[in-house]
Amino acid sequence: MSVKHGILAALEHGPRYGYQLRVAFEESTGATWPLNIGQVYTTLSRLERDGLVRSLPESEGGQRPFEITDAGHAELATWFATPVARADRPRDELAIKLSLALTTPGVDVTTVVQTQRTATMRALQEYTRLKSRAEPPRDLPWLLVLDALIFQAEAEARWLDHCESSLLRYPVAPPSVPAVQPTHGSPPQDALAGDRSDKHDERSLA
Repeated sequence: MSVKHGILAALEHGPRYGYQLRVAFEESTGATWPLNIGQVYTTLSRLERDGLVRSLPESEGGQRPFEITDAGHAELATWFATPVARADRPRDELAIKLSLALTTPGVDVTTVVQTQRTATMRALQEYTRLKSRAEPPRDLPWLLVLDALIFQAEAEARWLDHCESSLLRYPVAPPSVPAVQPTHGSPPQDALAGDRSDKHDERSLA
């Protein structure tokens, strides 16, 4: 879910100002995606620039509400009607991290996997605890978000188990640290040693 479309969805309920939009966004996602007020106003500025929202006169308290435009309604409707493609989602940082761990000298991949599993199981326990406190149907939006997080954590734990078994099945030799090459213009150590030996021989002959 993008902040942009979350704010448009909140404005479908009527004009709201920044703080109200922040609260509405966090309530709709079960507070699993906290926003700071700066993100809200930065997004509102872009939405207004693109003609998706318009600002209204300030209230007596100095707060400026925003309302969704016809173009904003259309944008939100298109977003809801369009499936989320895998290519649209952020890269899997954990998969990239483990791939790099396999090819980076000095990294214990097994420890990386075990550390991640501990964090994943801790998160899974927390999501399950939060779910037990929810009260359907009032908290159904929050429950759906929590269920998604629980399923993702469970899948991640299974994938980590698969990674660990793969490491046992196909042991990978740790990458070696490349030798430090002499800088340009500096003679190699063997040449220096030979030079010192030659000078010693010259002194001995003298």
